[in-house]
Amino acid sequence: MSPRPQKTNHNTSWLQRILETIWYQGGSGAYLLKPLEALYRLLARLDKHFSLNKQVNHFVPVIVVGNISVGGTGKTPLVIYLAHLLKEAGYRPGIITRGYGGSASHWPLLVEADGDASLYGDEPVLMAQRSGVPVVAGPDRNADVDALLQPGNIDIVISDDGLQHYRLKRDIEIVVIDGERGLGNEYCLPAGPLREPKSRLASCDFVIFNEPEPHSELSMQLQATLIRRLNSDLKQPLSDWKGRHIHAVTGIGNPLRFFNMLEESGLMVTRHSFPDHHAFSQADVDFADEIPVVMTEKDAVKCRGFAKDNHWFVPVTAIVTSAFAENLLARINEIKSDKQ
Repeated sequence: MSPRPQKTNHNTSWLQRILETIWYQGGSGAYLLKPLEALYRLLARLDKHFSLNKQVNHFVPVIVVGNISVGGTGKTPLVIYLAHLLKEAGYRPGIITRGYGGSASHWPLLVEADGDASLYGDEPVLMAQRSGVPVVAGPDRNADVDALLQPGNIDIVISDDGLQHYRLKRDIEIVVIDGERGLGNEYCLPAGPLREPKSRLASCDFVIFNEPEPHSELSMQLQATLIRRLNSDLKQPLSDWKGRHIHAVTGIGNPLRFFNMLEESGLMVTRHSFPDHHAFSQADVDFADEIPVVMTEKDAVKCRGFAKDNHWFVPVTAIVTSAFAENLLARINEIKSDKQ
């Protein structure tokens, strides 16, 4: 087999690339940003203090799935997993989410599974498609909960992100950590990638590591077995694409995870990375050849309107250790008893 193409088109900003070098590769410069980190932590503590004093209680259990670092850690697949887990356990879950990147003029909004990602945001549409439960998007988490509960058929709320949205009173906190990148240099922004200090993890109910192989007690893997065409229902085993040359295009928080997954599946990858939540245009995914273009499912919801036959995406499913499901359902039963 010929060597795999390793070309990468960096459409991310130069500042972001410098910061990620400092955060994850031990690049020099973190000490220069320490004064700004101190200011960030002070402002974050003040915001948390005032937000906790404005918390709103809700009559159903609220589960927050978030992280303490910037960038993608795998929250969205875990939220979808939770929705299916809770439905199978007899609950009627719903999801609230920020709607980042959405252009709607008013919020909150009930997300339509076949809706326009430019209106709602990419992640809300993806979750509405994959979870099979109601999804409400909007920047005010408490307003989102009220809108979700209004029809009266939801008995448990899953918040996609929102760990630092302290005005939302939560009953269970689940943190996802990238098992490969970890917490970087463990500094807070901008000297490091952390939104909150590492010590914050001690107060969370569950800390799950998204890692290629299950090494942690609470471990999650993103399983990819199929590749699907954007403009039709055609799907094929991903294993059938071993040895094929592709353009891999993505705008997610940690593009390396996607690129590595494809390469480990035996595909020959030319990499094209864009900023997280990038608003893709046709020009972004068209190249001067007939080589297939492969993207994540999150990116695909923004590209269906102009997709061609050579545009494909790889859906992933979260696989979580059984101990997590058992402990989570037991904790929910306790909370529901307390709320009754």
